[in-house]
Amino acid sequence: MTVLLLLLTLAGASALFLYGMKLLSESLQKIMGDRIRAILSSMSSNRIKGILTGIFITALIQSSSATTVMVVSFVNAGILRLFDAITIIMGANVGTTITSWIIAVFGFEVNFSIYALPLIGVSIPLLFSSRRKIKNWGEMLLGFALLFVSLRFIKEAIPQFEAGWSDPFFGFIASWGYLSYLIFIVFGAVVTVIIRSSSAIIALTMVLALNGWIDFYSAAAMVMGENVGTTLAAISAARIANVTAKRAALAHLFFNLFGVVWILAIFPLYIKGFAWLYVSIGGANPLQQSIASPLALALFHTLFNLLNGFILIGFSKNIARFVSRKIPSTSQSDSEFKLRHIKIGLLSTPDASLFQAKRETTVFAEKVRKMFLNVERAFDETSDREYALLSERIRETEEYADRLEKEIATYLTKVGEGRLSESSSKSMRALFKMIDDIESIADSCINILNAIDRKHEMKVRFPEQINNNVRLMFNMVRDALDMMVTMLTHNEELPLSMAVETEKEINNFRDILKSEHLNNLEKGVYKYDAGIVYNDIISQCERIGDYAINVDESYKNTV
Repeated sequence: MTVLLLLLTLAGASALFLYGMKLLSESLQKIMGDRIRAILSSMSSNRIKGILTGIFITALIQSSSATTVMVVSFVNAGILRLFDAITIIMGANVGTTITSWIIAVFGFEVNFSIYALPLIGVSIPLLFSSRRKIKNWGEMLLGFALLFVSLRFIKEAIPQFEAGWSDPFFGFIASWGYLSYLIFIVFGAVVTVIIRSSSAIIALTMVLALNGWIDFYSAAAMVMGENVGTTLAAISAARIANVTAKRAALAHLFFNLFGVVWILAIFPLYIKGFAWLYVSIGGANPLQQSIASPLALALFHTLFNLLNGFILIGFSKNIARFVSRKIPSTSQSDSEFKLRHIKIGLLSTPDASLFQAKRETTVFAEKVRKMFLNVERAFDETSDREYALLSERIRETEEYADRLEKEIATYLTKVGEGRLSESSSKSMRALFKMIDDIESIADSCINILNAIDRKHEMKVRFPEQINNNVRLMFNMVRDALDMMVTMLTHNEELPLSMAVETEKEINNFRDILKSEHLNNLEKGVYKYDAGIVYNDIISQCERIGDYAINVDESYKNTV
């Protein structure tokens, strides 16, 4: 086989492996759906529970990167505290080693590739199912099968050195002692950063060790580097997130670097001790027999993360304080435009990304609710200076709301470019409707403010009864907005009937006030121009009630 053909074969097999890993991980995340987020969001400060949660979720979705990105996004959303995130990430590092065991056992100990084609034969019909859940299972089976087909291609493409560790390049580097260990650690980290899949690089490392290209010392060093390289996912996700999310990503990097440093300090002794342990439990010596390398590397990977977690678990709070000092809080103006949740970009599945959009929509709703509270204050404000400040604040919020609606809509459009399940499509349509109605609430607030402006310009003074009517309508609308925000913020299963009843009360009161308005005009209680202002305020309040109930109804379609 020529060098060019070898390289192309390796590139194709590696690409097939990455695609299989992607299919497997994403399909598992789709199958798990909201259950993953429910587990994460229910975390407490218990260290052991956090680590076990990280192990469990990563083992389920077969991707520590997906787990850490999700954790960073939850920290960014305020669902998880920094301490909780650190313990979950520790667990994710252990959970990802399960992938190494699957590859080592089914890819090297058991010739699973002979079952790959029958598995593909089973999975393909599932992919054509009209039911999204069945498609997800088909994608999972296909991804699992492709992993081992591609692994077989990689093993067959790389020539084997029968005489031991005698290859001309890696063997030369391996003779450099401690410097070679550092080179292989850096090499493992850099390649993982480029490929974005530690599982693929670990599989390649196992093949290189099995076929004699690198000795066990070099392979173990590469695995340590791959552990560091995988932190890129969390760092990339947190790059433009909030301060706490950046701290969680830094803690992940610190955790993995610490493990590399202390093991590297005793590396030759540690490897010899590990080899003795492996032989003691019935395995062949990986330092002498390359055939033992795959399983031995899987065990090394697991022990590396377990020991590191065992050492650092008692220092979780210290790590949190350390990263907090390294990344101090920054004070920013509340009026400055900033996305809180979706700014870390699309997550690994549409479901996870839609959850981010839902959290940002909740922030949008809260912002508009506060805008209405300022409109209430503006109606009763008698100081020209204070009124001008309130008016400016309300108009700034309206501009903020316009931009926020655009950003969320753009994000949802990107999410929609992927393959969505039926429930995800329904949620996305509901979110589009929600942000449109929430922005309409902001527009109605501006319309009320414009009516109040005219009231000030014309120096209109309503009778106290009229003022009380407006205040009572404001109270009803505020209740509707409070209920809307509560439903979104706390994810509570509030019966929609409560919101419907509030909206009916607003409509009935509007009808009563409009009827009284005509009578007041006939009796000359206020002038016609003043009556128009009064009527505009009442009409816009009723519209806000309509928009609020629309948001509530749409939200029920996302739950």
